[in-house]
Amino acid sequence: MPHQLYVHLVWVTLERRPMVTTGVASFLRRFLPAEAARHGCEVMALGVVPDHMHLLLRIPPRVDLPRIVQGLKGASARLGNRESTVGLRWEKGYQVKTVSPSGLPRVIDYVRHQAQRHGGIVAPEGG
Repeated sequence: MPHQLYVHLVWVTLERRPMVTTGVASFLRRFLPAEAARHGCEVMALGVVPDHMHLLLRIPPRVDLPRIVQGLKGASARLGNRESTVGLRWEKGYQVKTVSPSGLPRVIDYVRHQAQRHGGIVAPEGG
C-alpha cells in the first residue's frame, strides 16, 4: 500500500503582487509536478492565481518538508523568470496543513478552483 501522507501547501508572491502571469502559470503547472517528483512527492492538485499558489502533495513518510518547499519555491522563481519579465519572487515562508485521506476530495476541489474563488484567472488547470 502506498504511503498516505498529504499536505496542503500555500505560498504567496512578494508583497502579494500579481506576478503570476498566464505564461508563468503555464510554466508552474509543468515545473512544480516535476520538481515535486524529484523530491519523491506527487502533486495531486495545483491552484495558481496571480498572487499565490496552492498545492496538495502526497509526501513520503520520511520527508524534509522545508527542503521540498525550498526546491519548489526557489527553483520556480529562478526558472520562472525566464518565462516572464515580471520578475517572479516569492515571499518568505509558507503555510502547510495536513489533510486526511477522507478529506482529499474536498481539498482537491478547493485547490483546483482557486482561480474562480479569487477572480484572477491566469490559466485553467490542464487536468
